[in-house]
Amino acid sequence: MKLISICPSNTELLFFLGAASDLIGIDDFSDWPSEVQDLTRLGPDLSIDMNKLESLEPELVLASLSVPGMEKNVEELRKRNIPHVIYNPQSLNDIQNDLLDLGQRIDKHKEAEYIVNWMREEIKEYKKISHSIERRKSVYFEWWPKPVFTPGKVNWLTEIAYLAGGQNLFEDVNLASVQTTWEDVVKRKPDMIGMVWVGVRTDKMHSSHIKKREGWKALESNHTEILKLEEALFCRPSPRLIFGLKRLAASLHPDHYPSFVPQQEEGYIKELQIIT
Repeated sequence: MKLISICPSNTELLFFLGAASDLIGIDDFSDWPSEVQDLTRLGPDLSIDMNKLESLEPELVLASLSVPGMEKNVEELRKRNIPHVIYNPQSLNDIQNDLLDLGQRIDKHKEAEYIVNWMREEIKEYKKISHSIERRKSVYFEWWPKPVFTPGKVNWLTEIAYLAGGQNLFEDVNLASVQTTWEDVVKRKPDMIGMVWVGVRTDKMHSSHIKKREGWKALESNHTEILKLEEALFCRPSPRLIFGLKRLAASLHPDHYPSFVPQQEEGYIKELQIIT
């Protein structure tokens, strides 16, 4: 099939299903795996060049409402009668269901079942360890610093935090995304701050950005730690979230969970691709 993905997470879904070779176009922010670098670019995910997309005559376009603002692209796809599918995952289970649905659509159902089973086994293993953790660490995920945005209860990061032996600092707010204040964060006294600014490279984030804020001294005296997290492993609803889970768990409770280094992801992926 001639496939187009207009957001990074869907590009990654196709790769896990072994269908990356069917891609004929992607958004500007899709950067993984490296095989996609030479594909036709269609613009930023919120400003897709629909004329260019339509000229490629895709058989299926993958859109996602997990990206705020994607609605206008979806509306344009509908207006032009371009075949498309829309995903809107909020949980790890949603991602598994999307994989199975996509596998049926592109004749990769066996591959989808394998990846979903792999995800379930990893989640099962980490859930077992999580249940043995006596003291959970509260984690404040900072999606954006000004204004402050963080995930609420209705987001995969709440699940990942729990599986990693932690607790999302804002899991009491029944929303996917919460706009709050730094003052509120300080009052809640997180054990760990996970810097994961959407659209910002990890090497561009520095703990000094947080340490210069009013109230940091109080958190420091409370032994709050700051951890820079990779956006690609925590903010994109694809199977790569499993590697984010491994990364966070090893950081929160190194004595309970297996160690993890970024290079391990590549090894896991190669093993999965050989099997699928």
